[in-house]
Amino acid sequence: MSTSSVHIPDPAQQRRSFILVAFSTIICAAAQLLIKKGANALGQNPTIVQTALAMVLTPALFAGYSMYGVSTVLLVLALRHGQLSLLYPVFAMNYVWVTILSVLVLHESMNPYKLAGIVTIIAGIAVLGRGQAD
Repeated sequence: MSTSSVHIPDPAQQRRSFILVAFSTIICAAAQLLIKKGANALGQNPTIVQTALAMVLTPALFAGYSMYGVSTVLLVLALRHGQLSLLYPVFAMNYVWVTILSVLVLHESMNPYKLAGIVTIIAGIAVLGRGQAD
């Protein structure tokens, strides 16, 4: 029976993992925005077949799903040398980026509840990050 040793990443690897996750969240948020724009182009009551075809034929949908793939690859690369319990909460920044992009690009409304949610997410990430310093 073999025992596996726990690999402790060096600070440079941890920093690189954090940067990869940060880029992953931005790309993922942009992907969600493109998917929304593509979904709006589908029209009323598309069938499953029409939606499947649109995913390939509608540039915004195709780009959005492709960016999801890139985001996932970056997350996998980040997790190779980073701690899941530290990096995955940072991935929650997707909610922040999507809300901001929705307001700026799609002209959706910002209200006190959305703002409170953004503040709560950022505070939660900060608290979890501080907990990793111990």
